[in-house]
Amino acid sequence: MTTRRLDAADPTAIPAAADLLRRGLPVVLPTDTVYGVGVLPYDAAAVDRLYAVKGRPAEKGIPILLGDVADVAHVAGIIPPAAAALMAHFWPGPLTLIVPRRPELPANLSPDDTIAVRVPDHALARALIRAAGGAVAATSANVSGQPPARAADEALAVLGGRVAAVLDDGPSPGGMASTVVDCTVDPPVVRRAGPLTAADLGLEVS
Repeated sequence: MTTRRLDAADPTAIPAAADLLRRGLPVVLPTDTVYGVGVLPYDAAAVDRLYAVKGRPAEKGIPILLGDVADVAHVAGIIPPAAAALMAHFWPGPLTLIVPRRPELPANLSPDDTIAVRVPDHALARALIRAAGGAVAATSANVSGQPPARAADEALAVLGGRVAAVLDDGPSPGGMASTVVDCTVDPPVVRRAGPLTAADLGLEVS
């Protein structure tokens, strides 16, 4: 696969990247934390392709990035009150929440009845997600088990030839993968440390 490099400053970049996503092809995109690689979440074949691109074990699942907070209703089932409170305070931002998933999502997105969701605090990422339909199944732009890419050059070095395009918006401002909080248990617990600490969130660490 030939990988296109799309300059974020080019007004045609987002429409081009969104078109590739709608065609079922994986695209690397910048976020507020690290660069991600994603596909549309309702396309099971594209999700399988994403697992293959990364060499990601199926039991790890693929998070979903959303364009706006309201879009969570399209991918999540019942939203626990604690999750709603965290969304209200920390979205957009570097916080991924594990919540019950909607049953119509492709089974290969996660190994159980939950889904990880986040709204990135990154204008370009959210513009692309909106242009693609409001949601992108995305995980860090790397080979599974390796450090996540924090710039387009790093993503190209690892995923060039495996993805359709890399949307280049310079270095990621955060440089660290998001904090992950499991909201399917009561009280919610931090499953992965990140920019927001358990103390920031008023939660426990698993």
